[in-house]
Amino acid sequence: MDPGIVDRLLELDRRRRALQKELDDLRNLRNEKSKLVGQYKREGKDASAIIEEVRKIGDRIKALEEQKKEADTAFQREWDLIPNLPHESVPFGLDESGNQVVSTWGEPRTFDFEPKAHWDLGPQLGILDFEVSGKISGARFVTYKGAGALLERALINFFLDVHTREHGYQEVFPPVLVRPDTMYGSGQLPKFEEEMYYVERDDLYLIPTAEVPLANLHRNQILQERDLPLYYTAYTACFRREAGSYGRDVRGMIRLHQFNKVELFKYTRPEDSYDELEKMRRDAERILQMLNLPYRVVLLCTGDMGFAAAKTYDLEVWAPGLQRWLEVSSVSNTEDFQARRTKTRFRRKDGTVDYVHTLNGSGLATPRVFIAILENYQQPDGSVVIPEVLRPYMGGMEVIEPR
Repeated sequence: MDPGIVDRLLELDRRRRALQKELDDLRNLRNEKSKLVGQYKREGKDASAIIEEVRKIGDRIKALEEQKKEADTAFQREWDLIPNLPHESVPFGLDESGNQVVSTWGEPRTFDFEPKAHWDLGPQLGILDFEVSGKISGARFVTYKGAGALLERALINFFLDVHTREHGYQEVFPPVLVRPDTMYGSGQLPKFEEEMYYVERDDLYLIPTAEVPLANLHRNQILQERDLPLYYTAYTACFRREAGSYGRDVRGMIRLHQFNKVELFKYTRPEDSYDELEKMRRDAERILQMLNLPYRVVLLCTGDMGFAAAKTYDLEVWAPGLQRWLEVSSVSNTEDFQARRTKTRFRRKDGTVDYVHTLNGSGLATPRVFIAILENYQQPDGSVVIPEVLRPYMGGMEVIEPR
């Protein structure tokens, strides 16, 4: 966060309050003078001087109202750039070096040959085509072919089936083009405007994540306590300009402009939200365990968390061809940050109304899971074994053979 934003906010707030006080004083004075005009007329006195004074006061009020409106807009613009407050359990840190690994699962595979990276395996298998994507769309796009397209579709359907059938989420299939106020409600605007694709003619944004429409499902509604928690899951394509990552992870499909993701989202009572965060994390972890992919859970520090989050866990899967951990999910509690923007509340049994807490998590994003499957399940001859849980989704296919 910009360290000067607090000073600017305080100054803008002083300006707003001073203008409001002057407006209140002038309006009171105008009311008093207006009463005096009526009194003069009833008494048959000349009220022209007072009428002129009332007119001048009115002109001054009109000018101040415009200044107050501009001051309010400037204050709100700065206010909207302030991130959520971190939960007390979040470690302090300036960047990712302050993150903490809280658990690991599975053992990285030991190879008796040199494992290849996905950008070599995919084209050799004929299932990933980066060259044709470059011709069609440019850098940071990928075209899935044959068994690759089937594997991508299998992952999406597998994720959705587990979350709806085993974890109790209701499936939603939302629009991927949304209005600016929808982006504001989820916390993407105004902070991340440069990182999103915008269709100016229609004043619509392509979503960077299904979290955006899911966070707005109950905008301007008052839910009932008996109906909470609400669990939603959604598959969408996601679109990100990656404006702040030039030169990073350009090769392969680590960081794409368009990718597929299954999102998890919850509306909960405030007192339940941190228990629900742990449940959501376990739901996302379950997918990686069923795929038998080694991963670790990382608790993000204050300097590495997202704008709207109060607490975030990242799930990172091991990619042996790249020899690095890849984030496949972020699971966050935003507390009432999004709910205040979307005005999503709930009525308790005693009749009081409070803001809900909202939680979101990837369950999961497909590109890096796809990478992990290729690199962890590769064989010496260049073939890739299909994880057992995905075989029913791939017509019984057990191995992707080289062309």
